[in-house]
Amino acid sequence: MVTINVNRFKCGYCGACVGVCPFAALELVETWIEVSKECTSCGICAKICPVRAIEVER
Repeated sequence: MVTINVNRFKCGYCGACVGVCPFAALELVETWIEVSKECTSCGICAKICPVRAIEVER
C-alpha cells in the first residue's frame, strides 16, 4: 500500500501541492494539508513541495 504523509513540522502551508494535484485530493485546511480518499499516491505533490514536507511511503 502506498500513502502520502505530510510532515506538519516542515510544511509551510504554501498550497503548492494543492494546486498541482490532478485529482483534487489535497486541501489546505487552516493549518494543515488534508489528504482525501481521492489520492492515488502519484507523488506529484511531493515533487513540487518546496520544503520537502511530503513523502510517498511505499
